[in-house]
Amino acid sequence: MTVPLSRNRNYTILWGSQVLSEIGFNASLIAFPLLVLAITGSAAASGLVLAADALAQLLAGLPAGALVDRWDRRKIMLGCEAVQSLTLASLVAAVWWDMTTVSHMVVVAIVMGVCRALFEPAEDACLPSVVPEQQLSTAVALNTGRAAIGQMSGTAAGGFLFAVGRWVPFALDVITHAVAFVALLFLKVPPRAVVPRPIRDLGREIGAGLRWVLRRREIRVTALCAIALNLFFNAFYLVVIVLAQSRGVPSGEIGVMAAMLGVGGILGALLAPVLLKVLSPYVSIIGVFWALTALTPLAALIDSGYLLGALFAGMALLAPTANTTILTHQLLLTPDELRGRLSGVMSVVAGTAAALGPALGGVLAALVPPTQAVLLCAAGMTVVTILVTVNPTLRRYPRHVPQEDQPPREEVAAT
Repeated sequence: MTVPLSRNRNYTILWGSQVLSEIGFNASLIAFPLLVLAITGSAAASGLVLAADALAQLLAGLPAGALVDRWDRRKIMLGCEAVQSLTLASLVAAVWWDMTTVSHMVVVAIVMGVCRALFEPAEDACLPSVVPEQQLSTAVALNTGRAAIGQMSGTAAGGFLFAVGRWVPFALDVITHAVAFVALLFLKVPPRAVVPRPIRDLGREIGAGLRWVLRRREIRVTALCAIALNLFFNAFYLVVIVLAQSRGVPSGEIGVMAAMLGVGGILGALLAPVLLKVLSPYVSIIGVFWALTALTPLAALIDSGYLLGALFAGMALLAPTANTTILTHQLLLTPDELRGRLSGVMSVVAGTAAALGPALGGVLAALVPPTQAVLLCAAGMTVVTILVTVNPTLRRYPRHVPQEDQPPREEVAAT
């Protein structure tokens, strides 16, 4: 008899430790620009620190995925938690002794980005070993909700704690990573054969992972979907903030508006296991696009930050179901020895779109009035939604991985 996830010791350790890490990380993420501004008064320097974190995770994505397939994944997760805790402790000490520099913060941000680039593929690759196949989609959905909880709680906590003391949000992050490290010591993951290979083979292994991912039509198509969705939504998100400011929405309401995105993600994660039972994979995926297409132009008509927040919550509601559909299929489709590289490739795809989206939104907001920028985002989203709807690969997207979809054993061994 299958044990419920709530009684799955290994999964609850993994989930609980990472919800803490997510809260700490988001507290630091909101505190970083506040700290830079307090010390230097430079918005450009604030952007440099945040960009260092995002760029480090992006650049490390492909090598990190290959290393996850080489090394012991549990040890990778433990190492990442320990390194982040120690690195952030150095920042807490620097702030406490009034010795903080922008270069120090950039280094801390880079370390955090690289650690996330390693941790996320390691966790994704371990998940099918921690939970049974029939519960994998529920576990993926709960992980999506975990991220939303961390974003919402951590952002609110970070702003409040920074007002208490500049070092306090980072101290919280130190503690959450330390607690997560201790919790992961009790995580049991089935052993896997790890064959030592020379570092010079890393490039070949990255290439083998890329080729395998690119040969899978459904992975290629869903990767393009992720790029389009993240690009337009992140552009739209920035444009809506500019729109709200131009209409005199108070900063407090704008904060609530942004937090509602996390509320929608949490509710969506709770609904995902139910929706996955009643919706086909095709409907689960295109439903997100149609929801965004229908809701995006409404932002041009709304003056209230609270109503814009409700709009954001509605946009986030179906995303966990689509993400769960896609990631569950990918994890079951991909051999264990390639799962790290799969996750690395997909994180680079999502990261690239997430980085380009705000840039696109900034250009639109600079070139045209905010209302027109919203409508341009809506028009782009509509075109993408139509293309996604008629895509034959998505129409045939499977619920389960067919046996014949497994790669030849000699190809896997060659990686």
